Amino acid sequence: MVTPSALLEVAATVAREAGRLIVEGRADARVAHTKSSAVDVVTQMDLASERLLRERLSALRPADGVWGEEGEDVGGTSGITWVVDPIDGTVNYLYGLPHYAVSVAAVSGPRDVREWRLEAGAVVDASGVVWTAARGEGARRAGVPLWRDRGPSLDESLVATGFQYTAERRARQGEVVARLLPRVRDIRRLGAASVDLCHVSAGMVDAYYEEGLHPWDFAAGALIAQESGLRVGGLDGGPADSRMLIAAHPDAWPGLRDALLESGAGDR
Repeated sequence: MVTPSALLEVAATVAREAGRLIVEGRADARVAHTKSSAVDVVTQMDLASERLLRERLSALRPADGVWGEEGEDVGGTSGITWVVDPIDGTVNYLYGLPHYAVSVAAVSGPRDVREWRLEAGAVVDASGVVWTAARGEGARRAGVPLWRDRGPSLDESLVATGFQYTAERRARQGEVVARLLPRVRDIRRLGAASVDLCHVSAGMVDAYYEEGLHPWDFAAGALIAQESGLRVGGLDGGPADSRMLIAAHPDAWPGLRDALLESGAGDR
C-alpha cells in the first residue's frame, strides 16, 4: 500500500517540473481558448503544463487515475487519483502578476470532493516556493513546518477570497463582500485559490473563503491548510465543495461561517 509520504514525493517532483516550465514560458504566454466566459482564459502554457503533468504521472504512477482542469479524465486501477491544476491563476499569469501556481494532489476513494480522502499535495507558486503536505504528516513551506496555533477574532481577521468569471455570479459575490467587509479587518483578493490556501496556512492571511471552486483549484491547498491546523469546510459544516470552501483556525471558523451566511453567501 502506497504511503502519503511516497505520494507526496511524486506530487512535489512533478509540480516542481511544471512550475519551472510555466515560469520559463511566461514571456510567450498567449490565450489558446476561453471556457465559462470570454474572460475565463486558457493559455497555451496551461495546456503544455498539463501535458507535462500527465506524462510524468503516467510514467511514475501508471496505475493511477488523473483528474485535470484542461484534459480528459483518466481512470486508474490503484485507487489513487491525481487532481491537477496546471496553472491556478491563469489571468494573473497572463498579465505577469506573481500570484499563480501549479497544484498537484493525490486523493483516494471516489471522485467526489465530499467523500474523497486527501493523501498528498504540492503547490509550487510563481516565486518557486514549494508548499507541501501529506496526510497525518503535517504541512511545510520550503521544507519548514507550518502550524496555525491560534486565530484572531472576526473583526481582526484579514480574509482572502476570490470571484468567479461569469458576470452575474461575480456581482452576487461582490454583494457578499460588501456586507462582510465592515465586519473584518480587511479583504484580499489575489486570484489563485491554491496560493490563498497556502497563505492562510502560513498566517499571511487569517482566513479564506470562496464559492464556485473546482476540485483541482483546492485539492492540494486544502490538505496543506488542514495539515497546518486549520479547519476546511463548507457552509453546512461538512466538507468543502463547489458551493463553498472556508478555511480558518478552528476557533475562528464558526464565526466566519456565520458572518458569511448573514452576508448572503450561498444564496442563489
